[in-house]
Amino acid sequence: MAPRRPTANNTKRQAYERPGKLARGVRTRSITVIIYLFLAGISLAVFAQTIRYEFVNFDDDLYVYNAPGIQAGLTIKGIGLAFTSQHARNWHPLTTLSHMLDCQLYGLNAGGHHATNIILHTIAVLLLFQVLQQMTGAVWKSTIVAALFAVHPLHVESVAWISERKDLLSAVFFLLMLGAYSRYARAPSITRYLAVVVLFAAGLMSKPMLVSAPIILLLLDYWPLRRFEQPSLPTGKKKIARCNSQKHMIRRLFLEKIPLLILSVGACIVTFILQKRAAGAIPPLPLLWRVQNAFASYAIYAWKTLWPTDLAVFYPHPNDTLAIWEVISAIAVLLAITAAAIVFRNQRPYLFTGWFWYLVMLVPVIGIIQVGEQGHADRYTYLPHIGLFLLAVWLAADVIGVRRSRSQFAVAVAVAIAIIAALAWRAFIQTSNWRNSETLWTHALAVSPDNDVAHNNLGYLCAGRGELDKAISHFESAARIRSGKRDAHYDLGSAFVQMNLADDLARKGRSDEAMVHYEEAIRLQPNYADAYYNRGSVLFAKGRTDEAIADLEKTLQIQPNDADAHTGLGNALLRKGSLHEAIAQYEKALALAPEDPHSRNNIAWVLATASDASIRDGGKAVGFAEEAVQLSGGREPRFLRTLAAAYAENGRFSEALAVAQQAVVIATMQEKTDVRNRLEKDLVLYRGRLPLRENSPEN
Repeated sequence: MAPRRPTANNTKRQAYERPGKLARGVRTRSITVIIYLFLAGISLAVFAQTIRYEFVNFDDDLYVYNAPGIQAGLTIKGIGLAFTSQHARNWHPLTTLSHMLDCQLYGLNAGGHHATNIILHTIAVLLLFQVLQQMTGAVWKSTIVAALFAVHPLHVESVAWISERKDLLSAVFFLLMLGAYSRYARAPSITRYLAVVVLFAAGLMSKPMLVSAPIILLLLDYWPLRRFEQPSLPTGKKKIARCNSQKHMIRRLFLEKIPLLILSVGACIVTFILQKRAAGAIPPLPLLWRVQNAFASYAIYAWKTLWPTDLAVFYPHPNDTLAIWEVISAIAVLLAITAAAIVFRNQRPYLFTGWFWYLVMLVPVIGIIQVGEQGHADRYTYLPHIGLFLLAVWLAADVIGVRRSRSQFAVAVAVAIAIIAALAWRAFIQTSNWRNSETLWTHALAVSPDNDVAHNNLGYLCAGRGELDKAISHFESAARIRSGKRDAHYDLGSAFVQMNLADDLARKGRSDEAMVHYEEAIRLQPNYADAYYNRGSVLFAKGRTDEAIADLEKTLQIQPNDADAHTGLGNALLRKGSLHEAIAQYEKALALAPEDPHSRNNIAWVLATASDASIRDGGKAVGFAEEAVQLSGGREPRFLRTLAAAYAENGRFSEALAVAQQAVVIATMQEKTDVRNRLEKDLVLYRGRLPLRENSPEN
């Protein structure tokens, strides 16, 4: 048969349709671009303010500004350590590398670190829209879900807190994995499956909370990918064949998740081991308390999703204070929604996927395995929220029937925009609380007055600024609140608070009161090395040398590699006249902390001023003293005094005079009257060409 030639009408129709299809394609792409710009815009509108914000004194020290390995930037050694050791009590090498990269690019400019968080969150928002649109084909519903994810106030903690980089990075890899899985589900292949595995592994190496991801993939198989379904077949024998085929399909779907489940189990084991080591001997809270709080937390997160007010960076654990009716009510609500999701799974399968997404993704952080002292945390909702948003948006669209008329669609859009705008405004205000540590913890106290962690961290802040009265007041409030927490789980944290209070009382000159709190800290944690060290330092300052030596030796028994304790013990031994033993302690400190100038200065002082001629060594004293001055930047008058004494021991009196006079000027500028007075006495000796003889380490 000859090929059929197109008629004139056919030709006209084809010519008419091609431009229309092209126009629709251009319009679709334009709408997609507009949606991307909208989602990026609302994300920036809420979070761009953080580039002017500071680090906060809550884990940012562990993750960045007090972590030398991170501050060094990306190095070969650092990359190796990221994969072979823990960072901030966790193993998340890709998160560690991201912080290293930020330090490489921005140093300790907090704005740059915040900018990276904003970029990652925006990428996650755009990926979420793309993945949902790809899986469901529903453009506008996917847009609303992504917009809710972008600006919900519960997500502020994950974006505005530099330490929560792990949330954002894991979310990006998780959503990339979902996109790869969607492509694999449409056209399975080994290459596409390997892409899923690699992206999942990258997500786990960003934050191990993703261990539940294989179950999320099964939920997506149910809806919207509908991989559990089989084509309709006739009744009879073919119906049996269909049943067998469906069982085979379900078995295959479960089997293909096994490699992913193996990765999840491995991540769980590594995380469990590291956190057990980090927590030391801290016992868990009673199981009943943890279970009750877990049910309550599910309800709290759901309620805060609807009404996100009174948000704080830290929520104290309720312990056994939850009323039985609260727990029963939470369980009843969870069971009712779960039953509805199961009953209506055929008519509205998004209920099943969305609700179980929320339940399953929260399991690792819901508190059954308690890590830390928080009852719940806003950051834990970051990815679980997607399930609730999915459920709510699809259900709302079905209930109001947005497809029935343009007017209903317009009303639905207006309501959605109003909700998104309201959430964005609340998120903007909540983000402003992250400006610095003071605003963060002051707000936490405003919404939860009995927040001992907020008081403790405000105390740290005030102590660092020299506001000792305010610091003591905050530490006393924290200690009072913690006095009601009798469970052994809280002993370590309570010991921290007691020691902080003791330290500032000692700095205030109230050393007798400080001793009471040091003793309480040691009672709570008998192997608390820092408490022994700090108490030993106060005892040394009070002239109780033998007691100080006992505490410093106890410190070294617990922490043999504590350079400061070796230096402190050397000082105490020097005061007792045990010069050889003192030098031995200084040498150990020098080996443990080669960049610390104090041990060098102290060795130099003994070698330059000891009354025992067999100990003095002017040449070595000069070498150690010059290194100490160089390491300290030449602005410490005590170190300059030691250098002058070393020069005098070597007979270099003109240099000794010059250095001592320089030290007098600096001591005067720094208002260190006692050091200046000693230097003026030294100058009299050096003008008479006499060396200095003194054993005191308080030179």
